[in-house]
Amino acid sequence: MNSTRWTTITPALGVILSLMAVPAAAQSPFSIDEVLSFSFASGLVASSTGDRIAWIENRQGERNIWVAEGPTWQGRQFTDYTGDNGQELSELTFSADGSQLFWVRGGAPNRQGEVPDPLFSPSEEERGIWTSSFDEGVDTYLVSASNFTVSTDGKQLAYAQSGEIFLLALEGEGQPQRVAKIRGNARDITWSPDGSELAFVSSRGDHSFIGVLDLKSDRITYLDPSVGNDSYPAWSPDGSQIAFIRTPNERIVHMFSPRREALPFSIRVASVETGTGIEIWKASEGVGSVFSGISAENQLWWTADDRLVFPWEGDGWKHLYSIPLSGGEPTLLTPGDFEVQFASIGPDGRSVIYDSNQNDTDRKHVWRVDASGGPAQLVTPGTGLEWGAVITGDGTVAFHAASGKEPAHTVVLIDGQRHRVSPDLQDSFPKDHLVEPKEVIFSASDGMKIRGQLFMPANSPAGERLPAVLFFHGGSRRQMLLGFHHRGYYHNAYAMNQALANAGYLVLSVNYRSGIGYGMEFREAENYGATGASEFNDVLGAGLYLQSRDDVDPDRIGLWGGSYGGYLTALGLARASNLFAAGVDIHGVHDWNVVMNGFRPSYDPKDYPQFSQVAYASSPMAFMDGWTSPVLLIHGDDDRNVPFSETVDLAEALSRRGVEYEQLIFPDEVHGFLLHRNWVSAFEATLSFFDRKLKQHPGS
Repeated sequence: MNSTRWTTITPALGVILSLMAVPAAAQSPFSIDEVLSFSFASGLVASSTGDRIAWIENRQGERNIWVAEGPTWQGRQFTDYTGDNGQELSELTFSADGSQLFWVRGGAPNRQGEVPDPLFSPSEEERGIWTSSFDEGVDTYLVSASNFTVSTDGKQLAYAQSGEIFLLALEGEGQPQRVAKIRGNARDITWSPDGSELAFVSSRGDHSFIGVLDLKSDRITYLDPSVGNDSYPAWSPDGSQIAFIRTPNERIVHMFSPRREALPFSIRVASVETGTGIEIWKASEGVGSVFSGISAENQLWWTADDRLVFPWEGDGWKHLYSIPLSGGEPTLLTPGDFEVQFASIGPDGRSVIYDSNQNDTDRKHVWRVDASGGPAQLVTPGTGLEWGAVITGDGTVAFHAASGKEPAHTVVLIDGQRHRVSPDLQDSFPKDHLVEPKEVIFSASDGMKIRGQLFMPANSPAGERLPAVLFFHGGSRRQMLLGFHHRGYYHNAYAMNQALANAGYLVLSVNYRSGIGYGMEFREAENYGATGASEFNDVLGAGLYLQSRDDVDPDRIGLWGGSYGGYLTALGLARASNLFAAGVDIHGVHDWNVVMNGFRPSYDPKDYPQFSQVAYASSPMAFMDGWTSPVLLIHGDDDRNVPFSETVDLAEALSRRGVEYEQLIFPDEVHGFLLHRNWVSAFEATLSFFDRKLKQHPGS
């Protein structure tokens, strides 16, 4: 079934034209399909006892769970899902004894309750929890739910649906039993160490509580309730106390605007029996007062020696700290001008394993540190990228890894040596043709130093001026790296930049302000996003940098990106069509007020006249009269992040001004395309578009 609609619109003629074929001279040594023929590894978890790991492999849209165990560490496919069907796998979880695996299959519903269904199925797929014995590998469907937790004895599963909590016995064929109905929404359910109680977060709009459900007495105790937002409950090893993070509510906090200070967050500890709590620590005012989390199962860990480990950017960098229950000054575990991203605590409850860009700004490596302090140890030296590390119950370290030429895969350390457990690369993957991107630093138009990765075409004739393309990531809380990325979306985008380089384009991937990896002030850049679009200085500076190079044709510079990157692509074309000859805008933001309402339905521009005026003035729609360059618009019409109407309205505005645009529309597809074939189609269209608009540019 053809799931795309691909047309070229020339408003002045009012006709629909077929896309032209790619010129023979533009052919890369490999196809888009070949450069996307990797298996992307993600979601690594480890058993807390024994020596077992599990993770997810996505090979060209076919998603399956893989497992491996010591001492042989031979990776094997655990599930047997087939086909490019768009069904996500998530929430991979081991039972406490490592004998069972649990996971969720299917995407989350939108506000209308619709689950993602890019194949237009007559009966839509159901999102549900599955399980299987690690040894037998026979899948069993449990229940239509997600947000679950498995009891410490492995006999029960608890899950939340809206304001209800259910238990499901894992032995026999019993039905789920509702054990609690609460106001608001329940989330982040965790079992007590002895399995007799459940802690949960009760979200109630402008505040939230930590609740504890005693399963024996059917009693709920709310711990130290307040007007703040309490979250991230962490049980003490003996189950008598719970630590949590309290964030004061602030009624007006606009999205996509810098937030360098806030009412300071704090860490509290409460008695499970009485519900009374005390403050252990509170962030200071100013830098670090805003809570900013990391990629982890929880944001707070209670260690075996009664310390609390948490992320904080008190020095302007996102680091890990620990503090004893007695309070006092927290111990900085990861000092330096770098940022921690993924982290987990070892099964011993004493060591923390994490990844950061320490001493290698545009790469990531795995480190390990004692939760009580002391020097951190580099676990994965070298010039690759490593992330998402875990430690098994028997002490084996496993992580995901990649490089400039090798896609993401899973690795275990055996006697200090790396052992790959992911499936081998397919023969079709063009590893030998890929180029190693180079780190570059250039000046934005306002003078700020901006970092990026430069992809140079291989074997380009000396002295030739090449067409060039800028790439802008989404987010904007992202950092592109000198290799294949840890997120599937940007893993694909990195492959696309490689395809462009091999097709003869000089490519610059821009880590613009408001991204991560370079400290709080860079991330919370002044006047970024809806408060002034200060990132346009980076777009303009990147274009001028390319224009100044002797190996770039200044008249043949394009730009592309998705989501926030689509926003910057559209902004570049609307405000600097004299610099950018063409662009590819994938599900981009075009009017901040529309997009903010999509994320937060209570947002009404009329309630904030001054802010909403600046937000519109920071949007591409405010500069449409300056847009003259052609653009390719790509969007799925079930996008749950950027409303499809953003592309509909932009197309109308372009049509009214006689600006040429092409469109590639995916019915029933979401923001991060679920179908591999749609990624291939989108990137084939992108390459074809640039070949026709930049390689056939007048004077080329």
